[in-house]
Amino acid sequence: MSELREGSATVTAEAEAFYTESLKLLTQSGIPFLLGGTYAVSAYTGINRPTKDIDVFCCGGDFPRILSHFQDHGFETEIEDERWIGKVKHGELFFDVIFNSAVAINPVNDHWFKEEHRAVICGTDVRLVAPTEMIFSKSFVQMRHKYDGPDVAHMILKQHDRIDWKRLLAHMEQYWEVLLIHLLNFRFIYPTERDRVPDWLVAELLERMQERAKLPVAQTRICRGRLFSREDYLIDVTQWGFADVVGEEGTKEKTLRESGNG
Repeated sequence: MSELREGSATVTAEAEAFYTESLKLLTQSGIPFLLGGTYAVSAYTGINRPTKDIDVFCCGGDFPRILSHFQDHGFETEIEDERWIGKVKHGELFFDVIFNSAVAINPVNDHWFKEEHRAVICGTDVRLVAPTEMIFSKSFVQMRHKYDGPDVAHMILKQHDRIDWKRLLAHMEQYWEVLLIHLLNFRFIYPTERDRVPDWLVAELLERMQERAKLPVAQTRICRGRLFSREDYLIDVTQWGFADVVGEEGTKEKTLRESGNG
């Protein structure tokens, strides 16, 4: 059994009552879930800050079961995007039920449940998203209005000895440059704490960067920015001729070049 922590957030009394009832109902349902978001960050780091909701993570197969469970108890539910997220609502209050990322690159699966990290949240003993998967999911939240880089840095600072660095690298194998950026960011923020990240991992990622620099530029111009924010990088794929993460090169400028007018 892992250490039992306590997580908190700055919320209204009405919101806290809703979260308290929701977590009790979730626990009583027997459906496996993990708590992430602000409350989990608080439990791991001690940071207390305002939040507008709680984030409940589950496997894709359990997503409809959780929504149905709350419907049966009189709550309104909403499927915001069937690719990754739904909501349980009570008036203006809600909590998110998440089983993937917005761009479907980090689905919740059995690996997320390998470790047991617990905390008392709103009076209920719940399992938290493990530090490894917290960093994995937060690394890609890089929007103009929401950036989770500070959460990644604080998680490394406070939970470095509980991060499975090999598993994190496996999660981000295809996106190793994103991991490298966050590690360099951590080294810059906390120069005296650099030893909290394994030397072998930094060396491995820097070697990959050097090897990649020896290779030719790819033939297809792509923009991977939409892995971070679909809206902020929309212009790149609709007007500037870049291919999306998956798909053909942006149509407008490609057509102009092929017609000889670009």
